[in-house]
Order: sequence, then C-alpha cells, then structure tokens
Amino acid sequence: MAVNLCAISENLCVISYLCPMNQNTNKTVLILGANSDVAKQAAKQYVEKGFSVIAASRNTNSLEQFVSEHNLNSKVKVLPFDSVDFDSHQKFYAELPAKPHIVVYAAGFLVDNETALTDFKGAQQMMLVNYMGAVSILNIIATDKNNKNLERIIGLSSLSGVRGRKSNFVYGSTKAAFTTYLAGLRQELASRNIKVNALVIGYIRTKINEGLQLNESLMMEPDYVAKHIVNAGNSFTIVPNFKWKIIYLILKMLPESLVAKLP
Repeated sequence: MAVNLCAISENLCVISYLCPMNQNTNKTVLILGANSDVAKQAAKQYVEKGFSVIAASRNTNSLEQFVSEHNLNSKVKVLPFDSVDFDSHQKFYAELPAKPHIVVYAAGFLVDNETALTDFKGAQQMMLVNYMGAVSILNIIATDKNNKNLERIIGLSSLSGVRGRKSNFVYGSTKAAFTTYLAGLRQELASRNIKVNALVIGYIRTKINEGLQLNESLMMEPDYVAKHIVNAGNSFTIVPNFKWKIIYLILKMLPESLVAKLP
C-alpha cells in the first residue's frame, strides 16, 4: 500500500498553521525583584517563549525603561513591589491582574562581609531582602489554593550559601536560609504537583557585583543564567555552568577543617 508522504506533510502543515500549539500563550510569570540584570533577561526570554510577564520591583522607572527599549510593552506589566514592606504583600498579591503560573523570586541585596560585621543595618537589609521578604510573599502565593494556575516557584540562591566561609558568611547565611526554605516548600507543594527550584548561582557580571574582586574566568553573563531560570526542569537544585557545578560538589563534600582554610 503506497503512502503519499507529501500529502501527509502538507496536511500537518495546514493543521499546524490553523491550530498553533504554543501552550504558554495564556500563562503568566510573576517576577519579584525584576529590576536585577538576570531578572530582566529572564523576563525577555519568557516573553520570547510566549508567556505574559508581571515584572515587579521597587524601582519601576529602570524596569519600564528596559521594557520599552526591548519592545516588551505588550507582554510585560510593570508593578511596584517592595520585598521588605511585608504589610503590603497580601494586597499586592490580591490585586495582581492575573494569578501566576510561574513565580520567580529574584530580589537580592549584598554588602561585603566586613561591612555586615560592623554595621548591622547592612546585615539586616540582606536578611530582610534575601530571606524574610521571600518567605513573606512566597507563603502568601503558595498557600493560595484557589490559584489553580500555579505550576512552579523558582528562587535565586547562591553558592555562598552552600558552606559558611569567612569571606562572606553573613550574606551566605541569608542564602542558605532561603535554599532551606525552598527545599521545605518543595515538599509542602508536592501533593499539588507544584515544582520548586533553587538556582544556586556563582559569580554573575551584574551591578550587584560591581567593584568586587572576582575570578574573571568564573563570571557568567545575565542572559546565560536567565536561560536556566526559563528552562528550569524537575531538579530542585540547578547550578548553571559546569565549572560552578564542580565547585558546588566540592564544597558539599569538603570536611569543615578544609572549608575553614578557604577565603
């Protein structure tokens, strides 16, 4: 029996044209702390995949400028959001124009360890932004069982939180706490088939790292890290870049006596 492959191919093309299969068209991504360099690139890449994006940040002017420059206005809604204004979080979530399918917590704050040790305000701000603000808003989102859309929560953590090291343990402790929270949240939401990912990130060429003396060979570009956010899979821990994967595994296995000798 002869099969007309050309006819089948033509029919499939017609079906594809009449019934586009982009499953992301009606899905919304909420990015919290969307003014970071990585978060901006993630917003752009989500739009390229067909998602609508709610980009929330304390600094909306810079975010709106980025959206305008990249012609994202039709797919990106910019909203004000302050991660440390805990009392505003419930109202912020209740008034969202659409309940999210994916949530990315990208807010972050960093001061060097010496400053954090001698000026508690700097240490406190890292705790507030990197951990407490995340717990406040993500608890609200995660416990909203009326939102049947929610599929995934992604948190941006850090290699600094893997082991305590004398060069950055105050900042690292806030990221360690955030990673632990995300791990527990993953277990909490498993019965609802909601995935949770922790991006454990190394050095990125961003404004938060400007002025720091970092190993240039280990630097990652914001758009590269953003790809790992947008393409997050089932694994809880995601470590972008094979060099950082090796460093992550070494840090996890090192005995404390050797960790103590690290900078």
